[in-house]
Amino acid sequence: MPALNIGTSGPDFKLQTIDGKPFALRDSLERGPVVLAFFKISCPICQYAFPFLERIHQAYRNKNVAVIGVSQNGAKDTASFMREYDLTFPVLLDDTRTYPVSNAYGLTNVPSVFWIGQDSEIEVSSVGWVKKDIEEINRRAAEASGNSASAIFHPREQVADFRAG
Repeated sequence: MPALNIGTSGPDFKLQTIDGKPFALRDSLERGPVVLAFFKISCPICQYAFPFLERIHQAYRNKNVAVIGVSQNGAKDTASFMREYDLTFPVLLDDTRTYPVSNAYGLTNVPSVFWIGQDSEIEVSSVGWVKKDIEEINRRAAEASGNSASAIFHPREQVADFRAG
């Protein structure tokens, strides 16, 4: 089953953050769009992609856009990953036995990143590393925040256009 497509309604869910706080997608969408990014700590493409998602979080945090990670690992390993990659956005823990949220979103690979509009509609569905999808998410985050787009890629960085997840 492929990841949910654009135009599909993002399934509502409730999970806990890595620090034990409850999170409900519906509540977050009341404040603005959500970038939902699924990962596994051992995934090299997740390791590549998540620092760029952190840049989007830093550029638009507190501006009606939420970047939310969903880990397919336990709390201890996820906390190590967050420290190693300097992630400050909230990270949720999917149940590592049954992966209910990952399954609800049709994941077959990680990273899988979704832009979910306030109406719960998936407007971007990206599997693996797709630079143009990250640029689109950045553009949408800027638009939702009422700002011009921040530079997510630095001039001297060699950023791949695509890497399979």
